Amino acid sequence: MSTSKTIKSALISVFHKDGLEPIVRKLNELNVTIYSTGGTEKFIKDLGISVVPVEDVTSYPSILGGRVKTLHPKVFGGILNRQDHAGDVAELKEYDIPQIDLVIVDLYPFEKTVASGASEQDIVEKIDIGGISLIRAAAKNFKDTFTVSSMDQYDDFITILSESKGKTTIAQRKKFAAKSFNISSHYDTAIFNYFNADEEPALKVSETKAQVLRYGENPHQKGYFFGDLEDMFDKLHGKELSYNNLLDVDAAVNLIEEFKGEAPTFAILKHNNACGFAQRDTIKQAYIDALAGDPVSAFGGILIANTQIDAATAEEIHTLFCEVVIAPSYSDEALSILKGKKNRIILIQKDVALPKTTIRTCLNGNLVQDKDNVTDQLEDLKYVTNHKPTDSQLEDLLFASKLCKNTKSNTIILVKNKQLLAGGTGQTSRVDALNQAIEKATSFKFDLNGAVMASDAFFPFPDCVEIAGKAGVISVIQPGGSIKDQLSVDYCNENNLSMVMTGTRHFKH
Repeated sequence: MSTSKTIKSALISVFHKDGLEPIVRKLNELNVTIYSTGGTEKFIKDLGISVVPVEDVTSYPSILGGRVKTLHPKVFGGILNRQDHAGDVAELKEYDIPQIDLVIVDLYPFEKTVASGASEQDIVEKIDIGGISLIRAAAKNFKDTFTVSSMDQYDDFITILSESKGKTTIAQRKKFAAKSFNISSHYDTAIFNYFNADEEPALKVSETKAQVLRYGENPHQKGYFFGDLEDMFDKLHGKELSYNNLLDVDAAVNLIEEFKGEAPTFAILKHNNACGFAQRDTIKQAYIDALAGDPVSAFGGILIANTQIDAATAEEIHTLFCEVVIAPSYSDEALSILKGKKNRIILIQKDVALPKTTIRTCLNGNLVQDKDNVTDQLEDLKYVTNHKPTDSQLEDLLFASKLCKNTKSNTIILVKNKQLLAGGTGQTSRVDALNQAIEKATSFKFDLNGAVMASDAFFPFPDCVEIAGKAGVISVIQPGGSIKDQLSVDYCNENNLSMVMTGTRHFKH
């Protein structure tokens, strides 16, 4: 039996009417019998095109305020029958069921209704029953039935209609069936996630917006971004964001979020970690001092500010080769300057909520956890040494703690006067992380006398506070929790260092 099918009849019932008119007119031109319901039926009639009400087929009106319109054997029989199955064909004739070759149906806007802040009653009413059933039925029977399940598919469908004069191939029907199951599964995921207030342990993730990236982490790997970057940023200039750019941008956004609403703060990131960071009275000075933290690593880095970038700051940035610049806004002159580099990506970060959970693949499954949304505060600190930090040292300690939280473990962060002097990142030993930080700070001529140190986890031995103290560090912030905490406390007491404990570990792997 031929896999090519001619569309002779269609059921059309859509919530969104945008873009539907050309399809209806083309179907009418091809002498296709059109069945429809409610508002769609009226829309087609208003075009002056003949349409058969579904009620005339089912001999049953729309009931329950429109909740039940198409849920009837005469509708689903017409969609689900197998045209090469003698028994199905006989039953269609016996029960006077019309053959339906095409289903054009979309779904009530559930996600948009949730996002609008509507009441639960309004949200529940936007859970589509008939529509999703029609889509699944038509997609299941793709051997005989063509399904169009979103207005995003209208252009492709009308091209098929026009080029083939109403005939479809099985490959086309199967392709559109896959699109339909993508839409239906995404819809059900959104509904489940809305109802899952008790957080039943289940991982339901669905993203239908895919951006094909140039490649993945390396050129031999394919890469995609699933999400809505336009919801997160306004892209003003430059090339497309790469896979690695996106990872660094994510790290930058999460870091600068810790300093939202504070004094002008500037970060420079490389490989997901801050290589330069400073907070100052002006954004220009914050950038200059951030760059001083590691002008070598800053080459090709990701730059982010917590306040508007002005012309004076842009002039400074323009002398550096950097991949991406992110800020909540730019002055017109600053934007003109930064656009001077053709490929430099310039983003305006919008004020949107970030995800509350993190997901990553692991072995043959996934790891899911709450995001580390704890930011160490002054009231959280436990003063464990005889010598208490000064007010300015406490500011530096909390500043360092925020940086430490957003740096790969094991890590040590050294800060002085709200400037990152150096960090030891991603080391297998905390001592190695500290030595790396000290060596790096020294190589860039920073004076560590009076600096503070932050650690993402406790010190099991006093070696780190001893090394730091001898390098000039005068105050330490760490979570505490080791059975040998007292050894580090004792060293601090004996050498006039201060130490505070937060009670919160900030591993970042």
